[in-house]
Amino acid sequence: MVYGGKEYKMKLGWRIWLLIIVLLLSILALRPSFESGVIVKSVTKNSSAFNEGLRSGEIIKSINNQKIENREDYARIIDEIFIDNQTKRIDLVTKKNSYTIYAENTFPISIDSVPRTKLKTGLDLRGGARALVQPEAKITQSQLDDLIETSRNRFNVYGLSDIKIAGVSDLTGDKYMLIEVAGATPNDLEELIGQQGKFVAKVGNISVFEGGKKDISDVCRNDASCAGISQCSPDGAGGEFCNFRFTIYLSEEAAKRHASITKNISVDNSGRYLSEKLYLFVDDQEVDSLLISVDLRGQETTQISIQGSGNGKNQEEALKDARENMKKLQTILLTGSLPYKLKIVKLDTISPTLGKEFTKSILLAGLASIIVVSLLIFIRYRRIKASLALLLTSFSELLIILGVASFINWNLDLPSIAGILATIGTGVDSQIVILDEARKGRTISIKERIKRALFIIFSAYVTALASLIPLYWAGAGLFKGFAITTIIGITAGVFISRPAFAEMIRKMEEH
Repeated sequence: MVYGGKEYKMKLGWRIWLLIIVLLLSILALRPSFESGVIVKSVTKNSSAFNEGLRSGEIIKSINNQKIENREDYARIIDEIFIDNQTKRIDLVTKKNSYTIYAENTFPISIDSVPRTKLKTGLDLRGGARALVQPEAKITQSQLDDLIETSRNRFNVYGLSDIKIAGVSDLTGDKYMLIEVAGATPNDLEELIGQQGKFVAKVGNISVFEGGKKDISDVCRNDASCAGISQCSPDGAGGEFCNFRFTIYLSEEAAKRHASITKNISVDNSGRYLSEKLYLFVDDQEVDSLLISVDLRGQETTQISIQGSGNGKNQEEALKDARENMKKLQTILLTGSLPYKLKIVKLDTISPTLGKEFTKSILLAGLASIIVVSLLIFIRYRRIKASLALLLTSFSELLIILGVASFINWNLDLPSIAGILATIGTGVDSQIVILDEARKGRTISIKERIKRALFIIFSAYVTALASLIPLYWAGAGLFKGFAITTIIGITAGVFISRPAFAEMIRKMEEH
């Protein structure tokens, strides 16, 4: 740049380099994609598509040699295929494989648009599945509250996010539980709540221990030393099966019961195991049986190894099925059975309440406000570079928030968008503070003026953070999205983007 007849080269300081690096990492976390086609959300079990090996997550590229670019293409082609309600052959090509499927009346899969980024949205923006569930027995309001708490605990242990569970009743006084899960399909939800999840381990007809805190003090999860897949082998029918094994820790009472039941059992012909097995039941259905080592006869053991298996068309599918089965069994053992058998009264897909256009409008309004503020900054300070620096900093804070949300798998909902807008607002305020401090007090150095501005900004940050942390738990979690995105935004702003903006202004002032 030329100033006063001399050429100056503006070197980027470490704060600006830090901002650039974080922005690149945010873009990598978002994983932008421009893939065409539609993604398979779910496949009806035991359908021809399922038996052929089509699974959720695959991206459909063409059907019957007709290219699929988006959901509209898919809907049009499927409508044309099933216009006469006849059984049809469908040649389907995905990014991974090709399938020949025979279907009648409807195609047994649900699809969605291919995600453009890794960023996830919540129930009010993305939609999901809803189930209206009724206990088979008549229950009171307090019993319904207990059922909701147990169900919520089970979903949390299983690792699902953005779940809404509420108690409702009809005019006759019957109690129901309304469950909504963002991004889930009805099949997903049915698998999770369609069972009571009553786990019992028996020797003969005698119960040794049950799932839940009464008999199970802990369950090994996410620890390779005591939980994992042990081996995979061909199943003899062209597929694969994989075994899993994990350790559970019994309460003292359950350990004593185990010792009392096994002490009089004889040893089998091998001399290594007892003649009776430990049978595992879920909802009165036997899921596995375990040999009992002779060393455990009459012993008050607090550690029991639970095992099971998963099946699939190939080893990858068998591994996935085994991990899923292990996760479900671990969840049941930890949380215990639901207090009542449940009946699904209504199960359907819910559309987003706000939709993409609403979200776009909100974000465009925020971006428009940034541009207007930048113009006002230019009018006030007559400095185009300062206005551009403000624009760059505000956009960078937005990108960092989205990148972090994508990295931690946070579901963006309407409160989260409000938090993003709040962050943009505080960011503009901070940048105006930096500009004002940089222009006044010429008796002290620009470095000291920038330091003073950053101290003011940091003090405001501490105050905001102190008020946002309690908001995380306020309103039964209704404001969690606002708190999370605002904390991410102002923290990234105070420690990354706003110091970089201050560095830009300092260099402009020096030159």
